[in-house]
Amino acid sequence: MDLNVAAYVIYLLISVALTIWVARTLSRNGRVFLSDVTQGNEKLADAVNHLLVVGFYLVNLGFVALYLRVAETVDDTRELFDALSVKLGVVLLVLGVLHLCNVFVLNRMRRRGALERETVPPVSPQGWAGRLDKTPPTVS
Repeated sequence: MDLNVAAYVIYLLISVALTIWVARTLSRNGRVFLSDVTQGNEKLADAVNHLLVVGFYLVNLGFVALYLRVAETVDDTRELFDALSVKLGVVLLVLGVLHLCNVFVLNRMRRRGALERETVPPVSPQGWAGRLDKTPPTVS
């Protein structure tokens, strides 16, 4: 087997496995944040969580596919490991950046929901409370 083909196969196997692992971790733990943001609306939290995971898969697997090509031919085992380390390192960095972006977005959504809950009064206004003494104000 050509070592370039071996590099492609190993790169794809590791990259796809890492993408699936990170996506499942984001899905499982991000659901807690989304449940808080949606104020306990589990169906909405699950739907948003699923959409975020699908977007994560699309972006990362698209990047993995675009970054598949090895620039130079791989002639020996050392070059195989060199090519794989560079490619997998870049994929891991992209996964990390996407993970941080997801956490940042989820945290912003959670904070905004918490602020909205704090600014809404517990009881809706019942009307205008006028003056208690019923005397008209005097102008001086």
